[in-house]
Amino acid sequence: MVIRTVDLRSDTVTLPTKAMRAAMASAEVDDDVLGFDPTATLLEAEMAKITGKEAALFVPSGTMANLISVLVHCNVRGSEVILGDNCHIHIYENGGIATIGGVHPRPVRNNEDGTMDIGLIEAAIRDPGGEIVYPTTRLICLENTHANSGGKCLSVEYTDRVGELAKKHGLKLHIDGARIFNAATALRVPVDRLVRAADTVSVCLSKGLGAPVGSVIVGSASFIAKARILRKTLGGGMRQIGILCAAGLIALQENAGKLKHDHKNAKALAEGINQIKGLKVDVTSVETNFIYFDIEEGSNMTALKLSKKLEEYGILIMFENSSRSSSKITCLFVCFQIPPTHETVILLGCLSGFDLLHTIRSRRGTCSTQYHA
Repeated sequence: MVIRTVDLRSDTVTLPTKAMRAAMASAEVDDDVLGFDPTATLLEAEMAKITGKEAALFVPSGTMANLISVLVHCNVRGSEVILGDNCHIHIYENGGIATIGGVHPRPVRNNEDGTMDIGLIEAAIRDPGGEIVYPTTRLICLENTHANSGGKCLSVEYTDRVGELAKKHGLKLHIDGARIFNAATALRVPVDRLVRAADTVSVCLSKGLGAPVGSVIVGSASFIAKARILRKTLGGGMRQIGILCAAGLIALQENAGKLKHDHKNAKALAEGINQIKGLKVDVTSVETNFIYFDIEEGSNMTALKLSKKLEEYGILIMFENSSRSSSKITCLFVCFQIPPTHETVILLGCLSGFDLLHTIRSRRGTCSTQYHA
């Protein structure tokens, strides 16, 4: 019987650390809808400082953060946003920018590395002279890291070029930076430099950073003032949110520096998986905390069988194939927070079909979890 699990389904399954729970219990709070919660103010000031922006706003989720950001930039119904055809905003956020904001998405093909060709972005910008028939382009959105491309990092140079293009045409640039700290860590670039070209950024606290709830929007002071009003309109105004923001502060102070270990462990696991017959990983594509691997055609293993087999040993994975270009079955590993020791041996052994009972017998009840220590 497995007592503990190694949960590799997503970096959203992280649990708050003891330090976070203690900070939440003792957080100084007040009414944030009225603008008086001191812990929320501290978190927002810290995130603004880290990202090099004037102001910040805590919101309940990354989806709300992106929705607010797009709607503030595209404040006229019928506006258009240029974004990747395989990005999170376009695929996984319930079409909120259209259904709630009346904003028209103009998708541009994402490359394998998560970028969009600069030429294609520029070609997608509507001619203002055709406004009698066309939506008005107001915004470009990037995603960094790009999840559906396997956690790929968009470079400073690329982001700067998109920012220059936006300014050339009088547009704004928003970055869905749910995992921007992963990107900055992998690229060895300060977060503020990585997002300098962006007008706004959304940053998630509850993925690899490990906080239980929340994202933060950063931008100019005037933008955040408008975002605060829209947050209330969307039902995101909360009262004593210092309890949540306290965990976010710990995430920034203690967990951001640990992301490099996630990346190292993910790379080590990818290299091991790649040695197993019937499985295939492009190890060079593992830049951050994602591993996508394919089950090769002709194998007698399916993604469902594989996930069930691993679950017997307390290892949880996620499989999907709907939004990636590969026709092969794909499995996803993210947030590999444990050292690549005996749990990795068990995992790789299960994948290869070896009989590991002698290996597991003394360890099945003692697998450590992937969460931050």
